[in-house]
Amino acid sequence: MPHIWPPAEPREVQLTAGDASLAVDLRGGALRRLAVAGWEVLDGYPAGGTPAGRRGAVLLPWPNRLRDGRWTWEGEELQLEVASAASPNAAHGLVGWQPWSVLAATGGTATVGTTVLPRPGYPFRLAAAVDLALTAERLITTLRVRNDGDRRAPFGAGFHPYLSVGADADGGIGEAELHVPARTELLVDGGLPSGGRRPFDGAVGRIGERALDTPLTDLARDDDGWARVRLGGAAGELELAVDRAWPWLQVYSGETLPAGQRRRSLAVEPMTCPPNALADGVDLVVLEPGETWAGSWTLSWTAGG
Repeated sequence: MPHIWPPAEPREVQLTAGDASLAVDLRGGALRRLAVAGWEVLDGYPAGGTPAGRRGAVLLPWPNRLRDGRWTWEGEELQLEVASAASPNAAHGLVGWQPWSVLAATGGTATVGTTVLPRPGYPFRLAAAVDLALTAERLITTLRVRNDGDRRAPFGAGFHPYLSVGADADGGIGEAELHVPARTELLVDGGLPSGGRRPFDGAVGRIGERALDTPLTDLARDDDGWARVRLGGAAGELELAVDRAWPWLQVYSGETLPAGQRRRSLAVEPMTCPPNALADGVDLVVLEPGETWAGSWTLSWTAGG
């Protein structure tokens, strides 16, 4: 029998529309790169690279952090793997490094999918699919989740895009102008809820030296039900909009990223729930066997003059 090996080269799917091109990493389903006529709209990573800061990742079955990886569901005590003894939290879900499959693809659209398999700490089976539609002016992303198990399944979801508006050096995001349609900030310590909330003024304006690693909710929505974040800089303006399936946003200015990537872009993360939601039960989605859920968000761009 011949020696047969799995493919060694990075696997991804690419979409194009006009001057826009998108690369989706099939390791994790991540939005690896989005470029428009030379503008790197997403601050991504090279094909086959190991991205810092979960760049472009799909966050499922929970976004953000879970304290000590511990939670309880219907009387069952559950323990997930944690990052390290120094950072004893379970972070950003279970699908970020596993293989995804191309379920459908044309020039400007694709669907990629994977399965969250039952495991210690998360004894549920979820099917996940991400539908992507790229035009010359906008990317539309829809996450669909189905409970493929035989018991009620709780989950949270999120995405982790880093938005780039022209900065290419550490600290450059300080020159950008930001507006977030959020009115309430969850108070955190070490990224985990510390027991309170306070009003948030989303008219941030120039970011300057402001450090952001902030879960936000109480989103102000337009008449169509969508909430819209705007980020402007030398390259142009980006608008990230979320439908009602996403009541939370995490905004992160990249203070803890490696040198050369620090504060050069802004992570704006659509989330269904806040940090520690599996343990606290805040805004969890719960699906009966066979039931489905879906949420959409868009990213649009206008180049600078």
